[in-house]
Amino acid sequence: MDLTVVSYAVYLPVSIGLTVWVARTLSRNGRIFLHDVFSGDEKLADAVNHLLVVGFYLVNLGFVALWMKTEQAVAHTRGVFDALSTKVGTVLLVLGLLHLINVYVLNKLRRRGLMDSEQRPPVPPQGWAAPAAPRA
Repeated sequence: MDLTVVSYAVYLPVSIGLTVWVARTLSRNGRIFLHDVFSGDEKLADAVNHLLVVGFYLVNLGFVALWMKTEQAVAHTRGVFDALSTKVGTVLLVLGLLHLINVYVLNKLRRRGLMDSEQRPPVPPQGWAAPAAPRA
């Protein structure tokens, strides 16, 4: 059997498995964070969570598929491990980078929401002023 095919046969399940595991972990644990970002609006938080997971799958599985091809044929067993370490390592770095970008953007949204909810007028209201008499 061609060792290049063996490296593909190992790379795809490992990369897809890692992508699914990371997506499920982020979805489960990120749900609480999204509820806070969207001020307790559960429907909106769950919808955004689902959209983020779908986008995460599309980007990462697309990357896994594009990154599968090797430039040179794998000639020996050591080459299988070299190819796999490079490819799986790159997939893990991309997964981590996308996770950090998502957390950064959501944290910005959360901070903006907190700032909007904590704004107070510079001077508390001190009563009502009578309307001015109409000018003739």
